[in-house]
Amino acid sequence: MFGGVSSGSQVSTVSEDQLLDAAKSSDSSATGSTNIGEIEAGCPRLRIAPHDNYITFYEQGHVGDAMSVTQRGEITKTARECQIEPGRVVVKYGFSGRVLLGPKGQAGALTLPVAVIVNNSKRDRVAADTMKIDVNIGADKPISYFSAVHTISFAVPEGSRPGEFELVIGFDSRAAGSG
Repeated sequence: MFGGVSSGSQVSTVSEDQLLDAAKSSDSSATGSTNIGEIEAGCPRLRIAPHDNYITFYEQGHVGDAMSVTQRGEITKTARECQIEPGRVVVKYGFSGRVLLGPKGQAGALTLPVAVIVNNSKRDRVAADTMKIDVNIGADKPISYFSAVHTISFAVPEGSRPGEFELVIGFDSRAAGSG
């Protein structure tokens, strides 16, 4: 279902609901990321940036102090599918995860900054996408889940194959109050 390559058809099977369900059903002790579905050779790979799979927010002036953590978000699941056209690839990608309240956390809204970068086989950036994911955390539930699905397209130069490209997703750790 995920990771398929289609030609001339609409990209439509990656959904926020499926990703949200996957995030909620994941083992809470899991630390790594999981790709939903199988890897297709013709579709660019999607991976979570190794050092940007989580983001931690702190009380103002206390970045790095474990007792001053307000929230911690992490990306736990990813999925993608693509449509290959002559000289171009359209990738519909999605991700989901969770946000946990820390010792100094309070219920309310939180905005998570996420970036996706498309690299070619030489690791040169060929496209990028940034977004803000809004999450509400309730006082009675110290954990909240999020999911998002976006589409990105990029040119594939003659002589290159779509499978040589890679999408890298992660949090923007330069966000105010994070560390």
